[in-house]
Amino acid sequence: MGLDAVRVTVEVDIASQGLPSFTIVGLPDKAVEESKERVRAAIKNSGAEFPARRITVNLAPADLPKAGPAYDLPIALGILVASEQLLAPKEDMLVIGELSLDGSLRHTNGVLPIALFAKEHGIKTIYVPAIDAQEAAVLRGLHIIPVPSLLGLFHHLNNITTIEPQRHVSFHAMQSDQVFEFDFADIQGQEHAKRALEIAAAGGHNIFLHGPPGAGKTMLARALPSILPDLTEREALEVTKIYSVTGNLPAGTSVIKYRPFRAPHHTTSRIGLIGGGTHPLPGEISLSHRGILFLDEFPEFPRHVLEALRQPMEDGIVAISRAAGTVSYPAKFLLVAAANPCPCGNFGSETKRCTCMPGTVSRYQKRISGPMIDRIDLHVHVPAVKVEKLTDITESRNSRESSQSVQKRVQMARNMQVKRFTKTQYTANGEMGTKAVKEFCALPADAHALLTTAVSRLHISARSYYRIIKVARTVADLEGSPDISAPNIAEALQYRPKED
Repeated sequence: MGLDAVRVTVEVDIASQGLPSFTIVGLPDKAVEESKERVRAAIKNSGAEFPARRITVNLAPADLPKAGPAYDLPIALGILVASEQLLAPKEDMLVIGELSLDGSLRHTNGVLPIALFAKEHGIKTIYVPAIDAQEAAVLRGLHIIPVPSLLGLFHHLNNITTIEPQRHVSFHAMQSDQVFEFDFADIQGQEHAKRALEIAAAGGHNIFLHGPPGAGKTMLARALPSILPDLTEREALEVTKIYSVTGNLPAGTSVIKYRPFRAPHHTTSRIGLIGGGTHPLPGEISLSHRGILFLDEFPEFPRHVLEALRQPMEDGIVAISRAAGTVSYPAKFLLVAAANPCPCGNFGSETKRCTCMPGTVSRYQKRISGPMIDRIDLHVHVPAVKVEKLTDITESRNSRESSQSVQKRVQMARNMQVKRFTKTQYTANGEMGTKAVKEFCALPADAHALLTTAVSRLHISARSYYRIIKVARTVADLEGSPDISAPNIAEALQYRPKED
């Protein structure tokens, strides 16, 4: 249900009277119904006897819809126990797994949330497909049995052979082999935009890059993952749960160690972006949880799709309500939006003539609502790179700062924030609410005077007022300063949209 596992008890009855049949009740979907044929073939091909009698399988609670093939293995075990071919287990255990026709076990979605459920409810032993054992082994205190096949589990439960438990996988001992598409050293010029991206990465602030085509907006956005701070163990488990439930976690993977980067096309539907469906699943904003959601060609997204982002951007969570109930998914993402100034892209250019009508430019820019603009902390103009900069042979790649160097500053700043928010639910400055800003972001007299003047002259909204302070707090963290200074406020004010 959402990202949380629910206990389902598999009951099997084999009647001695009546015609041979195999029935599954308890609101099964098509995938669960089809498990009858998989279970039948798997039992026969494992050398056991499939009873030619009236078999009834009940999935309790009966009023909860059941979906997916994870019930195959417990149904097969129930039939073997009910037909007295297998000894009934003496201990409480949790079993999941999709069966192949030969009795081997396939990759099954949702292993990590199920393992978390077992740990929370005192279930010590869980049986999972061998290919998914490492995913569950990241949790301590569980006895995880990696099941290679139905026959292997049959022998294990009958004490013929023993399946060795999966060893615990230490989060900090795992190696991350992420390869980044772009490095900051690959980007010529755009120092102002790079600085803004550094602030965005350090504090988890949303950023809007706008400028003409070919200026490097997409390249800058795709270089951003290379400077993001490392995932903490808690954040990694949150991300892995989402990817495990949706089937996006590669088989054999223990836990995701790098921050996700999602870049949906502007034709993506509202459900695709936010989540939902008949059986609600997470959308792109949840798949980018603790990572980056990159929306290129921002004004090209339908207005109703963009407006649906407003509440998750504020709350960090998205609630999807359906007739069957409500599920919630986490959605704490860093939004990176990119847009051209007009449909042709040349509005405001010094070298190229804009071919758009004035009304067309205005309508194009108004596709993004004021409240949405107000929720973005950093607004950065990305000008076209001059030819002299591109052809400057005196400037080598080695002379530009690398992502590795920038990432060290970002990590230092994020470590300061994690320490600051130890007793709260926050992990970065960008997540702070109004109350937290007042508590953690005290302003000295000169900084307060500068901000007060800016608010009165630029007509800054209350939401923008607090966002400026949050950005200034991140700028101070990048400097390693415990206090916000007037220059920090001044730099944060640079990133407000010109309309303010």
